[in-house]
Amino acid sequence: MPKPKRVVRIALAGNANVGKSTFFNQITGASQHVGNWPGKTVEKVEGFVKFGPYEIYVLDLPGIYSLSAYSEEEVVAREYIAVEKPDVILNIVDASALERNLYLTLQLLELEVPLVVGLNMVDVAAKKGFRIDVDKLSRVLGVPVVPMVAVSGRGVSEVLSKAVAVALGSEKVKPLKVTYGKEVEEAVERITRLLLAKLPSLCKTYPARWLAIKLLEEDEDVIDKVLKTPNGSEVLESAREIIRQLEKVHGESSQVVIASERYSLIGRIVEEVLKVEKRSLMTLSDRLDLLTTHRVWGYLILSAVVASVFTSVFVVGNLLSGLIEEWFSALITPLVPRNIGFVNGLVDGFIAGLVLVIPYVIPFYLLLFFLEDSGYLPRAAFLLDSLMHWVGLHGKAFIPLLLGYGCNVPACLGCRIMETAREKTILGFMITMIPCAARTIIILSLVGSYLGVHVALAIYALDLAVVFLVGRLANMAVAGKPIGLIMEMPPYRVPSLKVILVETYVRVKDFIFIAFPLLILGSGFVGALGDLGLSEALSNTLSPFLNFVLGLPGVTAIPLIFGILRKELTIAMLAEVAGTMDFSKVLTPRQMIVFSVFTVFYIPCIATIAAMFREYRLKKTVIISLANIAVATLVSILVNLALMSAGVV
Repeated sequence: MPKPKRVVRIALAGNANVGKSTFFNQITGASQHVGNWPGKTVEKVEGFVKFGPYEIYVLDLPGIYSLSAYSEEEVVAREYIAVEKPDVILNIVDASALERNLYLTLQLLELEVPLVVGLNMVDVAAKKGFRIDVDKLSRVLGVPVVPMVAVSGRGVSEVLSKAVAVALGSEKVKPLKVTYGKEVEEAVERITRLLLAKLPSLCKTYPARWLAIKLLEEDEDVIDKVLKTPNGSEVLESAREIIRQLEKVHGESSQVVIASERYSLIGRIVEEVLKVEKRSLMTLSDRLDLLTTHRVWGYLILSAVVASVFTSVFVVGNLLSGLIEEWFSALITPLVPRNIGFVNGLVDGFIAGLVLVIPYVIPFYLLLFFLEDSGYLPRAAFLLDSLMHWVGLHGKAFIPLLLGYGCNVPACLGCRIMETAREKTILGFMITMIPCAARTIIILSLVGSYLGVHVALAIYALDLAVVFLVGRLANMAVAGKPIGLIMEMPPYRVPSLKVILVETYVRVKDFIFIAFPLLILGSGFVGALGDLGLSEALSNTLSPFLNFVLGLPGVTAIPLIFGILRKELTIAMLAEVAGTMDFSKVLTPRQMIVFSVFTVFYIPCIATIAAMFREYRLKKTVIISLANIAVATLVSILVNLALMSAGVV
C-alpha cells in the first residue's frame, strides 16, 4: 500500500475583506511567516498547522476579485495556482455578497483545480435576511461548500477537514464545467484545438480551455506567454480573427461578452440557492456606514480618528521612547568602552531599535489592524481618495503619510497596504520626506526657539507642498498607470483581539529579524568612521559643498553625517562640535532655516533605510535615498536664495 501523504498544501483564495486572513490567523496562530513573492512587492503570507496526522502548509494568497491580469496580485495568485499546483484551493466566499464573490469561484473552476468553498460570514448574511441552501450550492458547483464564521472560529475546523479530504482524494468531487453561449463556446473550442495542436508545451502547464478563454479576454499576461512560445504568433493571429468574428456577432468587446455570460450564470446560481426571507432592516453597521462616509460628519469623524492615531503613535510613542532609551542607556552604556566608536555604534543601534519597535512600530500595527479588522479603513480611503488621486494614489495612502509624522519606520512598513508596486514606490518617495518626531525636534530646537513658531510652521507647510509635488512627479515618472479605487466596503464588526495580536506579533517579529541587523550594523559602520578618522575627512570633503552651495558653515558637516544614524543626533552633535548650546553663536537666522530644511529632506535615518530595504529591496531603496538628497539640495538652494533676496542674514 502507498504511504499516506503527510504534508498537505492549501492555498487560500478570495476577494479582499472576506475574512480570508482571519481564517488564516485562526488556524495558524503565530506559526506564520511574512515575506514578499520573489521579484515582487506583493506580500507573501504562509504558515503551518498540525491537523491530525498531517502537516498542513497554508498559503494566504493576495486578496483578488478575478484571475485576470489587471493587477500584480492577480498575476501572482493565478501563477501560483496554475504552476505550483497546490493540493487544494480553499476559496473563502462572503455569504452576504454571494453574487460578487462567485465570479472568482467560477474562474477557479475554469482553471481546473481541486476546490473547496468556505462560505464565510453566514451570520452577517442571516442578519440581512439571506438564507443560502448550502447543499444545493455544493451540488451546483460540484465541490464541497462549508458554512463558517471565521472571526469566531465556528466551522473553521470543518472547512479545514473538508479541504484535507479533497486534497488527499478521499472525497471525490465533480466540479461544474463553466459553459457559455453557443457563439462563445464555438470560439473557445476552436482556440482550444489550435492551442493543443500548436502549443502542446504551454498546455502542459495551463489547461488549454483556460488559455483559450484568456485569449478571448485578451489577457496581456497570457498573450505574452503565447508569443514567447514557438508557433505563438501564428496562434495569436488566428485567435484574433476568431475574436473579431465573435465581436461582430455580439456587437461588444470579447471581454464584455465573457464577463456578461459569467454574471448571467452566476445570477442563475444565486437565484437557485439564495432566498431572501425578510427585508433587511437598517442595522447598526449600516448606520455607522452612513455616518462615517457622510460628506460632513465623515470628515469630522476621520479627523478625530486621525488625531487619535497621531496622538497614540506620536505623543505616547515619543514619551515611551524617551523612557526606554534612558533606562537602556543607563543600564548598558556604562559597560561599553567609550573610546571605541564601532562598539558604541553597535550599542546605540541596538538601543535605537528598541526605541523604535516598542513605542512606534507595535502601536502602529495594533492601531492599523484594529482599524482594518473593524472595517473603518476602507471608509477613510473613500473619503480621501480624491485628494490622493492627484499624486496617483488611493485614499488609504493617507494613513502611512500621517504616521510618518510620528516615525518614518512604521510609515514605510505601512506602504504594503497599497495594491500595486507602482503605488508603493510613489508612496515611498513621499513618506521619507515627511518630518518625523526626530526632525520635529530639530525644527523646534533651531527655528522654533530662535525665530518663532510661525517660521517653524512655514517649514512644515513648505515640506507638505514639496512632498505632494514629489508625489506628482513620481506619478509621472514611474512606469504604469494609476488604477481606480475598487475597494470592498465590508460591514462594521467588532475586531478580533486574537487576530489583531497575531497580525501585530508576526509583523513586528519580521521587522526585528530583518531591520534590526541592518540598523545595528549601520550604526556600527558610522561609529567605525570615527575610529578610522574618516568622519573628519568626510567633514572636510563636504565643507565646500555646504559653504558654497547651501551657505552653511563647515561646523554643520559632522552633525549631518551623524544625522543619518538618528536624526535627533543632528542637534546633539551640532552642540558638541560647536561647543555651545547657544546655536545663534554659530548659525545666522538664514542658516538655521536652511539647515532645518536640508535636514528635513535629506537621506533618511538608518532605521528608515532598513525599513525601506525590507519593503523595496536594494535598488529602490538607493533610488529613493538619492532622490531625497537631490530634493534636499535643490529645495535648500532655493530657500537660501529666496532668503538672501529678502535680506535675511
